Amino acid sequence: MNLNEITRQFIRENLNADVPTLALKKAPVGIDVSLALRQIAARQLLQKKVPEWAGNENLLFPAHLSVEQCSSEPSATYKASLLQGQSFVDLTGGLGIDTYYLSQHFLQTDYVERQDELCNLAKHNFSVLNTNIKVFNETAEEYLKHCEPKDCIFIDPARRDEHGRKTVSIADCTPNVVALQGLLMEKAEHVMVKLSPMLDISKALEELNHVKAVHVVAVANECKELDFVLERDYHGEVHFTCVNLLTPQPEVRFTPDEERNCQCQIASGVSRYLYEPNSALMKAGCFKLLTKRYNVFKLHKNSNLYTSEQLLSDFPGRIFEVEDWASYNKKVKQTLLLDVKKASIAVRNFPITVAELRKALKISDGDAIFLFATTLKGEEKVIIRTKKTAF
Repeated sequence: MNLNEITRQFIRENLNADVPTLALKKAPVGIDVSLALRQIAARQLLQKKVPEWAGNENLLFPAHLSVEQCSSEPSATYKASLLQGQSFVDLTGGLGIDTYYLSQHFLQTDYVERQDELCNLAKHNFSVLNTNIKVFNETAEEYLKHCEPKDCIFIDPARRDEHGRKTVSIADCTPNVVALQGLLMEKAEHVMVKLSPMLDISKALEELNHVKAVHVVAVANECKELDFVLERDYHGEVHFTCVNLLTPQPEVRFTPDEERNCQCQIASGVSRYLYEPNSALMKAGCFKLLTKRYNVFKLHKNSNLYTSEQLLSDFPGRIFEVEDWASYNKKVKQTLLLDVKKASIAVRNFPITVAELRKALKISDGDAIFLFATTLKGEEKVIIRTKKTAF
């Protein structure tokens, strides 16, 4: 697969074009239209996700799904900061984003992928990027049978079965990491397993052995992945790290025992500021500890919203200034919300949905005013009217 100069120029000129519309137009003579359209679509997806690769016109990209499912540059770089050593293998190479960034911390790297097309593209791209990554066109299981021991193994199992349905358990992913983990730990001192943020962390910890760390990774407050680090013969407590990349928010580290044994501070009402933990913390289930670490008060044991009288700008999440709040009843529209026609609405530990609340309050979507419908300590249902702070 090669791009001639005419095709390259066509891609340059149409990088921001609507691909379906472009497909209907007659292309200049000498252009591989199918290849060009695929490269344009891929680069549009990668412009925000992996700008380093999107900006390199010599790289080639596969079909839409592989590009859509690849790691972003920030999350790949974050994973790379966690591992280092002499030898490394990515058993589920895919587009090669994780392989490329992780390889920068190892002297020797192997890329393993069962799809022929992805392997051919990986050989081309790794050459363009001037790496010495070796490409193996085989399954993870086949590779593990003959490979030499490595310092680290990375595996990102596919989360769909042969019928395209999303899987819930790690054992249902491909490759089956649960079945392979004995061999994985035999071949490497450290194994990193990348999992979907949709999977249950507690269930994953039940299925995986020797887990030393769990990294819950959000990018711009969207939880993107769960990275489990396994260490051979490790039997200690699991250490959690929650990060929200592309934000100034601090990472939060804790152990399940710390969260479980923490005495939670519950608020008696709503103070001047309202806090909503970032998506990584929400996924990790770090709730009670936040009241101790940041001197905030939880509105209710099940609400996962916090309040304080003084501004705590280093809180790891969204911060809102409370304008007012009131009990949720028939009068709230005529009092607290009399002038509100549009607002962003969130419900936390509340008996009705956002859609139902919008209908009841006759409020359309907007982002100048933020309303939180939640429950306070005494089971009182309230609406909190806020505006977002600069933090």
